[in-house]
Amino acid sequence: MQRGQESPDLVKVRTLPVQVAAHLHRRIVNGEFSDGRGPSELDISREFGVSRVVARETLKVLASLDIVDVAQGRRVVVRPPAEWDYLSPLLVEWLPAEVVGELLQELDQMRMLLEPELAAMAAALVTDEALTRMRDELGRMAALEEDPNAYLEVDHEFHMEICRAADNRILDRIMYSARWLGTASRRITNEDSDALCKATADHTEIYEALVARDPDRARAAMRKHLANNSTLLAEKGRRTKRSSKPRT
Repeated sequence: MQRGQESPDLVKVRTLPVQVAAHLHRRIVNGEFSDGRGPSELDISREFGVSRVVARETLKVLASLDIVDVAQGRRVVVRPPAEWDYLSPLLVEWLPAEVVGELLQELDQMRMLLEPELAAMAAALVTDEALTRMRDELGRMAALEEDPNAYLEVDHEFHMEICRAADNRILDRIMYSARWLGTASRRITNEDSDALCKATADHTEIYEALVARDPDRARAAMRKHLANNSTLLAEKGRRTKRSSKPRT
């Protein structure tokens, strides 16, 4: 998640095990454990001057993110970066901005694969009650176009309402698990002054297709909306690259 874009209410005081885990993660990223062996409880306790309980909890944090495996006999093995839990908000918080940017592009690809089909499924199954909730959310979006932080919460709920209407628990959990990256992505696509007005128009098209119970129309409307987001993300990436180039 882009640090400069976090709202104050997202700032949290991290526990000691999480702080130590963050430090160890940086060292893992920097290749300090290239032999694949991670630090043991005793190593952590000695190096950081913490109790064995804190050291054990530190390893639990890293293991929960799939960064290490703690085998029998307390042998700690560092897992390949490709296997880490990139849907965890804690790991996203630790990652460099350029890696987060790459993840957002990958999230964009995932959404383009799944959400048009979810919209088509929802068009065939959506209830009048769900449509009423979506209509209310559209009204809130229109009222919040000057408040990007509040808008993105309603935006996320609108998409999750479509996912629930599709009535597939596995797809619902996949979409829900990606919500932290989705929030980071929306913060970027909502930056342009007229982006939220365009987003409301896109969501209205999706809603109207659902009201019509037209799967093909819903699929196309969702694909159009996501393509607009892709364009905004790509443009943000290009601006970031240009601004990071050293001046000659």
